[in-house]
Amino acid sequence: MATFVAASRNAPSGPLVGAPRALRGLTAVFERIPHSAIALLARFSIAMTFWLSGQTKIEGLVLDPISRTIELGVPRISGSALELFRSEYALPLIPPELAAIMAAVAEHVFPLLLLIGLASRLSAFALLLMTLVIQLFVYPSAFATHGLWAAAMLYLMARGPGTVSLDHLIARRSRR
Repeated sequence: MATFVAASRNAPSGPLVGAPRALRGLTAVFERIPHSAIALLARFSIAMTFWLSGQTKIEGLVLDPISRTIELGVPRISGSALELFRSEYALPLIPPELAAIMAAVAEHVFPLLLLIGLASRLSAFALLLMTLVIQLFVYPSAFATHGLWAAAMLYLMARGPGTVSLDHLIARRSRR
């Protein structure tokens, strides 16, 4: 018995013990993917998702980086957005006019902050709360989509925006 205990203490441990060398090598390559690259992709993806949704709620100002459409003007809530918030997007306790304005503002401000990496963790948290509201009250069967959004936002909240961000620049300057 003593021999078994001593041998087991010296034996390699971990999830890849006994795994083929190629798998261990591939895992080592994956572990070198920089956090900043993952965070930048997560920030851009979430920002574009919410920004484009916000663009559908307003008229008078179009800034669509995907289709490269720019129309400058004074933004206002669209009639179709108000109708959606009266019917399909109806929320308990919040009047549709207020909910439409709150959603449109949130879907423009927080994605912009995420994109430039300013107040990134708080912006991700705000969009996570919005996602939770959408999941619970608007589209409860869309968990697969909302789960992916939540995973990206939770990652940003836990790990931060990475080095390609204003948050990083501000933190670096404040340490000096």
